[in-house]
Amino acid sequence: MAVWCQDEAGPYQTVPQAGQSWEPIGKARCLPHEYERNGTAKLLTLFHPATGHVRATGVTNAPNAVLHPWLKDELEQVLAELPVVTTPEADRPALAQWQTWEGRPCLDLPPLRLILIWDNLAGHLSLEVVLWLYHHGVLPLYTPLSGSWLNLVESLQRILKRRALDGQHPQTVAEIITWLEETVAGWNVAPTPFTWHGKRYARRQRARVRRHQRLAGSGAGCSLPSSITR
Repeated sequence: MAVWCQDEAGPYQTVPQAGQSWEPIGKARCLPHEYERNGTAKLLTLFHPATGHVRATGVTNAPNAVLHPWLKDELEQVLAELPVVTTPEADRPALAQWQTWEGRPCLDLPPLRLILIWDNLAGHLSLEVVLWLYHHGVLPLYTPLSGSWLNLVESLQRILKRRALDGQHPQTVAEIITWLEETVAGWNVAPTPFTWHGKRYARRQRARVRRHQRLAGSGAGCSLPSSITR
């Protein structure tokens, strides 16, 4: 089963983008204050966490009329690259069966080949696009309200934005789109896979094992012997 995540990053304005920098003491970095309202840019993003590969394009706005055709085209290309399913539905793993997700057999649908992690927005619930997904073997799996952090593409978009725009002052929307798309191309040269329980999770687990006990009445602490840790 392939799992892809989709989201729209932005909007990004043609304003100075703050970034990390070192400045002499007493000489804080100043950013231009001028701003002309000349549009915004967004980045339509389709992300494959297992490989880290990104499919993305920059746009000036992302209504359904722009997002849905782009998403269908990208998913058709992804599906064309997946192996053809020849195993009978009943013999496939449970998570690769429609019945597991729908609670009933869906004999009129093609084999389930891809899960699409998607935000729970009104446009993503459009009957036309949902039917298209089902009839192409794609299951839309919506994140819960206030749970967009469960969509791994959110983390990737913050990385791309930081690499493309931090410390810069774009003058036009076209410039923002160019920088974002060039950053995506650079990312895809050596993509980083995203996994739950990855290195960051392992660091937290090690920290719990080596956790300290606070000493009463002060900010000091002492390490608990391993024999009495819980």
